[in-house]
Amino acid sequence: MNVQVVKTLLLATSVTVVALAVILFPEHTLEASNSGLSMWWTIVFPSLLPFFIISELLISIGVVRFIGILLEPLMRPLFRVPGAGAFVLAMGIASGFPAGAKYTAHLRLNKDITAIEGERLVSFTNCSNPLFIFAAVAVGFFHNPALGVILAAAHYTGNILVGLVMRFHHPEVKEYKETRRSNQSRVTQAFVALHETRISDNRPFGKMMGDAVHSSIKTLLMVGGFIILFSVLNELIGVIGVAAFLAGILRTALLLLQLPPELDIPLLSGLFEITLGSRLSSESSAPLLAQAMITSFILAFNGFSVQAQVASILADTDIRFKPFFYARLLHGGFAAVLTLVLWKPIYINLLSSGAVTLPVFNRNDPLTMLETLYFLLQQTGAWITCFFLVIFIVLTITRNRTSSS
Repeated sequence: MNVQVVKTLLLATSVTVVALAVILFPEHTLEASNSGLSMWWTIVFPSLLPFFIISELLISIGVVRFIGILLEPLMRPLFRVPGAGAFVLAMGIASGFPAGAKYTAHLRLNKDITAIEGERLVSFTNCSNPLFIFAAVAVGFFHNPALGVILAAAHYTGNILVGLVMRFHHPEVKEYKETRRSNQSRVTQAFVALHETRISDNRPFGKMMGDAVHSSIKTLLMVGGFIILFSVLNELIGVIGVAAFLAGILRTALLLLQLPPELDIPLLSGLFEITLGSRLSSESSAPLLAQAMITSFILAFNGFSVQAQVASILADTDIRFKPFFYARLLHGGFAAVLTLVLWKPIYINLLSSGAVTLPVFNRNDPLTMLETLYFLLQQTGAWITCFFLVIFIVLTITRNRTSSS
């Protein structure tokens, strides 16, 4: 039978089963939808929007080209990507997923990178942000701020290792030869590129700002849809009994890896949605080291929810999704192993023994900056989201009227 025919049958059957499950279990669907909407409404949207808007402006003004020229000697030998990849990596770490995919796609659409370079770049720039790792996971779920150090170290070190491995992705592709004017220093050339980019974009700054806000909110609306969808899917596979079958497979794998089998449900949930998987891992009866290893894997794998967001963003380009998926499996393995390796020398010997004084993690002190920010987002995030959605509606109406006239 033709592969495409099989794919069509699988897709049609899967969507039909999900539709029937939504009809048969409306209460579970509504509860899961509310849970996903609440997370997007209060945390995801207000925390990502500022980074998205500022990044759009930096790209439009030419700052990214400036950074790219300056950091070309660093990024090209290490990761075989242009210097602009340093900006994508920094913003991906600061704002979290799917920022790395968004900015990689932006560079590809502007023809600043090739498709192969885009596949290398997106593989190690799509990661969790420090706010989520420290405030939500370490403090919110595990009630153990020191654990955030291990999770963050394993996560970001694993990300760099993935980038170093992915530099060998398509090694037969010839290296890009940078062309520079011999009479100009790298800093001078970077400033020239910055100025030329700003001049070539003839939009007034107000229009540039409005486009940045509109594009950022549009992307976040897509992100919200995927979060709600996969929250519902995660709930439904448990209701219809598929979760028990899949958990049995994962339980066997955990036993082979000498990990506690009771982490099967958290791991399964984390494969779909990282927030739920991390929370369930923290609530399990497994030893803390095993919980941390599974949580590290979940954070690195990103979950099918985030991967679907990345696939949607990359669909507008010729960057393939498959290398990104393989990189997520690789990152998950790196992060779990690094958690095991760093556990005794850092968590046991330094953090737990008190050999190193970290006032920021002292629970007797006032809330840390990350904890405070996370608390403020929970309290005011919904109002921030509502405010910018109103702005989005106004911008959309204005753009439609302008185009129609």
